[in-house]
Amino acid sequence: MEVGFLGLGIMGKAMAANLLRHGFRVTVWNRTLSKCDELVAMGAAVGDTPASVVAKCKYTIAMLSDPSAALSVVFDKDGVLEQIGEGKGYVDMSTVDAATSCKISEAVKQKGGAFVEAPVSGSKKPAEDGQLVILAAGDKALYDDMVPAFDVLGKKSFFLGEMGNGAKMKLVVNMIMGSMMNAFSEGLCLADKSGLSPQTLLDVLDLGAIANPMFKMKGPSMLQGSYNPAFPLKHQQKDMRLALSLGDENAVSMPVAAASNEAFKKARSLGLGDLDFSAVHEVLKGTGGQAKA
Repeated sequence: MEVGFLGLGIMGKAMAANLLRHGFRVTVWNRTLSKCDELVAMGAAVGDTPASVVAKCKYTIAMLSDPSAALSVVFDKDGVLEQIGEGKGYVDMSTVDAATSCKISEAVKQKGGAFVEAPVSGSKKPAEDGQLVILAAGDKALYDDMVPAFDVLGKKSFFLGEMGNGAKMKLVVNMIMGSMMNAFSEGLCLADKSGLSPQTLLDVLDLGAIANPMFKMKGPSMLQGSYNPAFPLKHQQKDMRLALSLGDENAVSMPVAAASNEAFKKARSLGLGDLDFSAVHEVLKGTGGQAKA
């Protein structure tokens, strides 16, 4: 199976590498071409533009940073729309809002192509290990065609029906994750300021009803003030913003998410946007952003 892959950030690079390791023929594109080098060494071909990748491949996957990047790759000069057409499928695995997915879907369908949105739950390590959770919606026939690739990229894929449902589900998941990270950070700070051992708190949490992989994975590095980016904080804040907008559309009160979003915004103002989203801990510690990757 030959696929194109657009966008080689932290997630995209790991995902494209997984496809190559499992015998897929992959043609990659990235705005910064040097990011393709490692994948070329693994056997990938390189496309000069998104359009050239779509022209070559029956199926093309995108993994981009935000709605503006997702729209740019489709609608700009040398973009996806210039070559998409009958018999070709486009799968956007970026985390965007439902309106962005629907806009891309309509444009692709008008050209005769098929479109699936398929954002993923998971960060760098799950991407590397093929353990993502894929939240797909849109063209069911294209989804069925992509199952072999999804089975390599993820441990489970869900087909959620009509276009926009994948985007909405991903925003709900990330809103919960961002809110949990803030509560977790507050707890670590409260334990420390109360004269308790934060490490002991981690041990206690891991044995109780709210034990979860995120606390177990992020807690030790947070105590060391180390935030190597598995999921950049600037992207988490973008997802909180989009989730709050979804709440506005549906008249859902979200005070916890709103407060968490403000903490992530404060962290970005302190220059922590490119660090892991757990660096919001530095805001709650009140250290003024003296964190490290």
